[in-house]
Amino acid sequence: MKSLFDRRKFIKFFGAGTALASSSLAFTYSMNRKFAELSKALINRYPWKPLKLSFPHPTSGIEPEDQIISYAYHEVEDDLILPEGFTYNVVASWGDPVGDSRYGFNNDHIGLVETGNNEAYLVVNHECVDFDNFKTYLQTFPMVMNYELPDEALSNIQGGILKDYNSLDDNNPDKEKIKSIVMEATEDMGISVISVKKKNNGDWVRTYSDKDRRISIASAINDPKKRSYSTGPASSVFNKKNKQGFEDDLGNECLGSYWNCSGTTTPWGTVLSAEEYYASHAPEPVRSDGSSFPTNTVPFIPSMGNGFGNILGLAGNKYGWAVEVDPSNKEDYGTKHTMLGRYFHEAFAVNSKKDMPIAIYSGCDRKGGHIYKFISEESTSNPKSKTNSKLLEAGTLYAAKFNTDGSGYWIPLSAGTKINPVLPSEVIGSVVSMPHPDRSLGGIKKYEDDVSLKNDFAVLGDSLGDLYTGDNEEEIQGAILIDAHFSANAAGATSCPRPEDCEFDEISGELYFAFTSIDVSSSDSPNKEIFGNKEDQDAYQPGQIVKILDDNASPSALTFTWETLLMGGEPSDDQSGWANPDNLELDGKGNLWMVTDIGSDKLNQSVVDRNTISNSNLRGIYGNNSAWLIPRSGEFLGLSIPFAIGPSESELCGLEFSKDHKTLFLTPQHPGLFNGIRKDMAHEEREFLIKTTDGKEFKQIRRVPIGSNWPSKKVNDPPKPSLVSVRRKDNQIII
Repeated sequence: MKSLFDRRKFIKFFGAGTALASSSLAFTYSMNRKFAELSKALINRYPWKPLKLSFPHPTSGIEPEDQIISYAYHEVEDDLILPEGFTYNVVASWGDPVGDSRYGFNNDHIGLVETGNNEAYLVVNHECVDFDNFKTYLQTFPMVMNYELPDEALSNIQGGILKDYNSLDDNNPDKEKIKSIVMEATEDMGISVISVKKKNNGDWVRTYSDKDRRISIASAINDPKKRSYSTGPASSVFNKKNKQGFEDDLGNECLGSYWNCSGTTTPWGTVLSAEEYYASHAPEPVRSDGSSFPTNTVPFIPSMGNGFGNILGLAGNKYGWAVEVDPSNKEDYGTKHTMLGRYFHEAFAVNSKKDMPIAIYSGCDRKGGHIYKFISEESTSNPKSKTNSKLLEAGTLYAAKFNTDGSGYWIPLSAGTKINPVLPSEVIGSVVSMPHPDRSLGGIKKYEDDVSLKNDFAVLGDSLGDLYTGDNEEEIQGAILIDAHFSANAAGATSCPRPEDCEFDEISGELYFAFTSIDVSSSDSPNKEIFGNKEDQDAYQPGQIVKILDDNASPSALTFTWETLLMGGEPSDDQSGWANPDNLELDGKGNLWMVTDIGSDKLNQSVVDRNTISNSNLRGIYGNNSAWLIPRSGEFLGLSIPFAIGPSESELCGLEFSKDHKTLFLTPQHPGLFNGIRKDMAHEEREFLIKTTDGKEFKQIRRVPIGSNWPSKKVNDPPKPSLVSVRRKDNQIII
């Protein structure tokens, strides 16, 4: 195997304009001092001692010559590990009551809206139950809910795949059983709104107000009053009567929300929730008028829990949106602002200044996804007024174009924008997905060579509007926004490496994006000049954090500069010591916080030969997922400092500070993802070949839990995704 990026290769590739920022050079300076001195300095600056990780890191204070002995044996704990002097309490767990429903499954982003007097609303996203989650979900469901699912019906599906649910005979007893399982699963996705207060000891607890509620597909099916609705141009597509494709007969009403991943709290006290990977349940490609393909386009696969839309008759074009929720309005079940585009939404960041348009940034979490910017048509007179929600109904959606010299510009996804497609030769995987050239068919086509793509698009027209149909301009614009990812490919936006969370600094105007991993896909992949390795084109699994600055930090700016802030990777390669950055948060002192999202199938997987193991599997060395503090100023500028380690097989999510910075909310999701319930405290000893910080390889024996019992930590208890509040035991500020 060719080696991972090292810093020297990275700088050579990116050049001066996009090389590591000065913050990373400060990290090099820090490593030149004694680690014990560094650790002492950190303790004097921050109110905690950095955690000892599963592998050597400079912040541990352990010198390179002592690391081999200190890390020869390591025990991974099935718990949320915090620095000495910190504690956490569980605020809500899967299955807890919320209104007339329950707290959902894999909790992700937390939107905090404080209402004063130590009280607040928490708007929590519930991401998924499908893919690798479904086995553990089915295993633990009876223990959490105290009733059984009729999951024997799933094993009766011939060949393990149900292509068309409606083809089942109504007299088939399994038909309703399958639907009941899917209804339960969709009830565990979506959004929870819960009310909380802070106790005298600093812990946050539920208050169970009448505002508590769930926003989900199942709830919306059972009660039409709980449907979401849409605004913006795509609503004209939803409401039209002569659709080319599937008709759900709901107009601009939507059956709830699902696959809700990250998001943000707006300056006006609402929460934007991101609908991410909807394509596992309903078709993403659409007809040329923006209407959906039939529900049976995505089959139901019980082994993975995919294809819920096939069972419930979901229109695919109604998912993948920005969903705004006002937690204080108990009648609000979500507004889908279609002007912000439909794609695998991950996160939002808001730039809102008096007497200027509102800008909202977001990313598309796929291996060749884009970064987007919405600019409102009108300006806000008061950035904190709830009337700003109306400004999200009209404006322009843009996609980012990165240049190798560190500059960039925003491409409008509008009917008049010239077609300038991303070419297969431009991306690492040499495959690009485009709107299908036969627009009577709709959908998409994958291209593996430039000539075929150019030939097809040469006869389709000059602009994006030529690729879509409608009875008027609004319908055409709606179709473009519904097909936003493929429209952005057609317009030539830069393909990025899984853009996940983003954070906007209102003071500096800097925008931070976490690119989780530079990876190759069979459909779309990252741009090779911007994010690839020119020397060998290897993907770079640990990922990176990128800083973007719009000109004059203006919401209406159409040009920007960018640079890489930090690269993930091993300290022995002069990198940050983490892999796969995901959720981001800025604290009141300007520090950047980050949690990692290493795939649970890679966590603590044995590494016995570094020369033959894949770049991806090498991530086993990092142990469990973790949370990090990244200073943006001062003596430790650019150093990554470990703060928390998640439970077994979990992903750490959330990252939301209270206004007084005495509480950090976190949401560990899918503990025990692959092995389910940890039975009788089962564990396994595994071998790892890891490196000291100065590059010497040595063998480590690591004791790894098999499954999880978190958060109860009781023998044979089911693992449950949960929301926790983290605080110092002395109840002082965290940072």
